[in-house]
Amino acid sequence: MTASFTSTVRQAGLVLAVAASLSALSSTSSFAFSPEAQQMCTGDAFRLCSSEIPNIPKITACMFKHRAELSSGCRTVMERDLAAQKKKVATADSN
Repeated sequence: MTASFTSTVRQAGLVLAVAASLSALSSTSSFAFSPEAQQMCTGDAFRLCSSEIPNIPKITACMFKHRAELSSGCRTVMERDLAAQKKKVATADSN
C-alpha cells in the first residue's frame, strides 16, 4: 500500500468516526444533533476535538467547551438544535 492510500483510508475512518459519534448523540436524551449540524460541524470536530475521537461524550464536551471557536455555521445549527431540544424537554416535563 502506498502512503497516500493509507492516509486516505485513515482520513475516511476519522470522518466515519465523527459522523458516527454525532449520529449516536442524536439518539441520546441529553442532546440531539440534526443531520445539518453533523454536516456543518464535522470540520470543527476534527479541528478542535480530534484528540477526543471516537469518545462520544468527550467530543460533545469538547465541542461545547470550544463553542466560541466553532465556525459560524456550526455554532448556529448547534444553538438552534440545543434550543429545540430544551423546548422538547420542557414540553415533555409539563405533560
